[in-house]
Amino acid sequence: MSFGQGGPQQPQWDPWKPQSEQPWSSGGTGDTPDWAALAEASEARNKRRRLLFVGGGALATLAVGAAVAVAVVSANGSPQDDPTALPSTDLPSPTPTAPSFAPTSAPPPLDPKDFVSSKQKDTAPLTPEGMFPGTRLTVGSAVYQKGPTDSTKSCAGASAGTLPKVLTANGCTLVMRVSYTVDGIASTVGVAVFDTEAQALKAKKQADDKSIVKALTGKGVKNFCNGAVCFSTTNSYGRYAYFTLTGFTSGKDVTKKDTAVMRTGNDLADFAFRQIRRRGEVQASAAANQ
Repeated sequence: MSFGQGGPQQPQWDPWKPQSEQPWSSGGTGDTPDWAALAEASEARNKRRRLLFVGGGALATLAVGAAVAVAVVSANGSPQDDPTALPSTDLPSPTPTAPSFAPTSAPPPLDPKDFVSSKQKDTAPLTPEGMFPGTRLTVGSAVYQKGPTDSTKSCAGASAGTLPKVLTANGCTLVMRVSYTVDGIASTVGVAVFDTEAQALKAKKQADDKSIVKALTGKGVKNFCNGAVCFSTTNSYGRYAYFTLTGFTSGKDVTKKDTAVMRTGNDLADFAFRQIRRRGEVQASAAANQ
């Protein structure tokens, strides 16, 4: 059998195949190993091993990087998505604490009536101009023109009928008067001053239908209620008792049908009340701001 030129071929030794036949000679004779070939084969094996180790290291690095990425995603998501995540512990939410203040209470507002109920607190000046300001009084559609004013410590001299006795008996110290006119009707308002509320209230209770303030005339106000029947009112607030006397300037008697006269008397009585109360409000406000 012919194996071609050069004689029979020797089996090829593959350094990568451990079972392949290893040549012990290369162009030489005898059984001496070819040390150069063996060295080359050993170097080739070591080189491949280094390549495998380097490649394996790269794979390990990628695996660690992937594990870190998964851990980051799991941290941003639900803890149940990552079986290696530590169990979470629900911390109590901070409860806002409202600021605490020592309990305080504002002082009660001052009562204006207290300042017009006794001489000790009611210390503002007492004058007809202060009690009856302006030159006219407007109530609704009615305009009352202001006439003369008067102030006297002789309470009996500023009253008529049974009123002088009532005022004197209860310690009246001052009477201030003013008159107003409107459409042939004249009315006098009288404010009697006492030291205490109890005295004023007692005077009010003791007054009867014959207890009247004396009409104040002059300064454009003609005589009225001089022997004629007139309409009168009586009331009190604080240490003040106030009265009105209203009638026609023509001198005719007032009857129950004369509602305009009664309305005038009631308007002026209400005006006196509001002025006395206003006096108390002013003094209460001044005391509160001290």
